[in-house]
Amino acid sequence: MSKNASALAAQIKAIAGDAPVRIGMILGSGLGHIADAVDGVAIPYADLPGFPHAGVSGHNPNLVIGDLEGVRVAVFGGRAHYYENGRADAMRLPLEVLRALGADTMIATNAAGSMRADMPTGSIMCLSDHINFSGLNPLIGEPTDARFVPMKDAYDPDLRRALRAAADETAVVMADGIYAWYSGPSFETPAEIRAIAMLGADAVGMSTVPEVILARFLGLKAAAISTITNMAAGLSDEAISHEHTKATAPIGAAKLEKVLRQFLGGLRSRKVINMVH
Repeated sequence: MSKNASALAAQIKAIAGDAPVRIGMILGSGLGHIADAVDGVAIPYADLPGFPHAGVSGHNPNLVIGDLEGVRVAVFGGRAHYYENGRADAMRLPLEVLRALGADTMIATNAAGSMRADMPTGSIMCLSDHINFSGLNPLIGEPTDARFVPMKDAYDPDLRRALRAAADETAVVMADGIYAWYSGPSFETPAEIRAIAMLGADAVGMSTVPEVILARFLGLKAAAISTITNMAAGLSDEAISHEHTKATAPIGAAKLEKVLRQFLGGLRSRKVINMVH
């Protein structure tokens, strides 16, 4: 844990209170409204030295600390992507701060392209694993042996079961699948999509994988859910663009919010507390 993370955690506690955070959530494109649902305090990233600029439209660059469904959460309304600055570890400091605030769990969300006909635009997918097709890694340059992070069950099986139960309880159809990370910012070519389809990918996007690697490095349990905003290149006649992503994200986001609220409500009522702790 860096000294900067400890100092930022103290700064945040002075604003939002000392109660420990239980779960951190990172919001993807078009999902920033979930941060508005938190009963708490919003702190602009600009007020937290070292936090990313989070300059992608559709993101909400605020850290919100407070209660959602009776659980104390830290919601990152925006993320930094590798393609913005060439740094795969751009979210390392925010996740170190999350750990310093007391959390032991991170749930990441993202907008993704689907590679399955049974998972159309507007669907959501719980990540069961990932393929780091970019070859990049946020731990490159880490000097300690802690950099050799095992990635078996990177997406915590107990968390996934709890999220699956929440989806079932709210009658939300949520697929399970493997997410492939490309660096972006250009969208993938049809040939690249065919390549990762042969490797077993179900969805593709430009985030989340480095955050999950960092979470495991920091001792955080991790889970992630994609909102499907388009079919991947070559699989439909959709005109893929960031504007299209922002326009279609709310369809899946409404389903995602139901699942997250039910999941958190289960924690509050201790229905799934033994799965998470």
